Amino acid sequence: MNDPKKLWQPSAAFTGKSNMVRFMNEVNRRHGLSLSTYGELWQWSVDHIPEFWNLFWEFAGIIASKPYDQVVDDPGKMPGAKWFAGAELNFAENLLRFRDDETALVFQGEGQSLVSYTYKQLYDEVSRMAQALAAAGVQKGDRVAGFMPNMPQAIIAMLAAVSLGAIWSSSSPDFGIKGVLDRFGQIEPKVLFTADGYFYNGKSFDSLEKVGGILKQLPMVEKVVVVGYTTDQPDLSKVPNAVFWESFLAPYTPAEIEFVQVPAEHPLYVMYSSGTTGKPKCMVQSHAGILTNQLKEHLLHCDLRREDVLFYFTTCGWMMWNWLVCGLGVGTTLVLYDGSPFYPGPEVLWKLAEKVGMTIFGTSAKYISALDEAGYKPGSDCNLEKLRMICSTGSPLAVSGFEYAYREIKSNMQLASISGGTDLNGCFALGNPMLPVHAGELQGPGLALKVHAFNDDGVPVTDETGELVCAAAFPSMPVYFWNDPDGERYQNAYFTKYPGVWTHGDFISVNGRTGGITIYGRSDATLNPGGVRIGTADIYTALESLEAVTDSVVVGQQWDDDVRVVLFVTLAKGVELDDALIKEIKTTIRMACSPRHVPAKVIQVQEIPYTINMKKVELAVRNVIHGKPVTNRDALANPNCLGEYEGLDELKQ
Repeated sequence: MNDPKKLWQPSAAFTGKSNMVRFMNEVNRRHGLSLSTYGELWQWSVDHIPEFWNLFWEFAGIIASKPYDQVVDDPGKMPGAKWFAGAELNFAENLLRFRDDETALVFQGEGQSLVSYTYKQLYDEVSRMAQALAAAGVQKGDRVAGFMPNMPQAIIAMLAAVSLGAIWSSSSPDFGIKGVLDRFGQIEPKVLFTADGYFYNGKSFDSLEKVGGILKQLPMVEKVVVVGYTTDQPDLSKVPNAVFWESFLAPYTPAEIEFVQVPAEHPLYVMYSSGTTGKPKCMVQSHAGILTNQLKEHLLHCDLRREDVLFYFTTCGWMMWNWLVCGLGVGTTLVLYDGSPFYPGPEVLWKLAEKVGMTIFGTSAKYISALDEAGYKPGSDCNLEKLRMICSTGSPLAVSGFEYAYREIKSNMQLASISGGTDLNGCFALGNPMLPVHAGELQGPGLALKVHAFNDDGVPVTDETGELVCAAAFPSMPVYFWNDPDGERYQNAYFTKYPGVWTHGDFISVNGRTGGITIYGRSDATLNPGGVRIGTADIYTALESLEAVTDSVVVGQQWDDDVRVVLFVTLAKGVELDDALIKEIKTTIRMACSPRHVPAKVIQVQEIPYTINMKKVELAVRNVIHGKPVTNRDALANPNCLGEYEGLDELKQ
């Protein structure tokens, strides 16, 4: 394997003043060690998991009314390890530790004026909402759901519900009725928060008709709290048990919040799997688990501080919303945006970055690719002097995406490609301030996460592809799945391939020289022609060099007792898929990858299917071409496009 190109090297001064080095120095002082590199710190953290989390709990200043008796009973027990037993705390209390006049939230709705909240204003609004929810009968263990745009009221509602010991779950308003019911129908919320609509791509969309349809099948919802966002006076007549946000809060004035103290493993969030292959799995995550893991990522891996301005382009239906919100625990300013990232043009988020002084800009690999294709140059168009980091996730970021970011956005900043999942509400591999950035690689594994690439024999390997696993327990693992009393769904989700080891479902390699990690795509979408496993990301990366190909999806088709590679492509305007272009596509893939990567069939389509969170859905395409059902089309942004993959004559020969 050739070493990838180094694109950024942190200066000694940058690394030396980082929170991670400060933490490492404390490890050395407490334990009489002389750790000096990230590799050494990571190895210590996975060899001494209880000691790591014990020190980090103190380092992060976790607020708890009762201390834990034990960090973890058995780090080798998966599932079932018990974390921070005996501790009592409240997640919301830790996020509302600041009550000053520093800016907590800045919100930009598409086409709207900026709105901001100080930490004092945020605390006061959460206080009023917590009183209103308590008066409405919300208690510890009740579920409170949000069907909301990414706006401050979603954060206020979540923190208020959680302050009472209730469980929060959220979905994006662009989900269809069935997609919402497949999620909220399983957890049966007592209160639903929504807005009257949302803005996207220059248009406003009504949510209340959809909410009315949802409520017909959610009779357990006792109260619907509606934010007027797209209209001044929305009509609530078709929404049963509805009340305006302002009216719901009107009787209450700010007061000290009485944060209900809950055990460390008390449910905080219910998160959902994508649901593209069946009804979504409902993953229950805990107060202490999410708090400690996300603060670890913010404080150590992102080097987050009070003076930072943190942005992630997300919806309330993606785990990056939950991840973003935890930045309040550091006292950082969070930036929320709701709308299209390309309306009125590709500059919209970068002009916002300039206006508010963003220091960390979070987005998806798909967005970076789209900026490149649009020919937009943020660094030339905007003043990004305060920007120090870009985070990219959602899918593997190609080498060309890394190069574009350093060429056209900013050369002297850290590009952290990060990867993990909703399952842990965090990252298995991500950035850190102690290592360089290499094109195409995630900088390294997260601290206290025993991440490896396993071969088929369950042996860790470097410089070859394998399954992404985590070989020891971690705090933010789901405590259980909802409606899974015997734990069978939980066990089957992660622990069947390698018993007692979390198998995440990604196909990766670990660079033995840089320590960096390359993600090749989902292992359940991995191609297997002739018994050789091939990651789909390699093919997508190769095709980026072809201007004629605007997008693609590649799947394996069962054929003659084997698997053949089938590539679907969308083409640039005016381009036709003729023999010459097919030959060019195949040659490009052969030269960039290998002969085994070359597709047996190349087929033009009009659209590639994506989830609402902009992830390609290879499995849905694979199911369609094999005549199998796609059971949850409401999880897709463009489900109707699957029709053009059905019954293709090209796949019958």
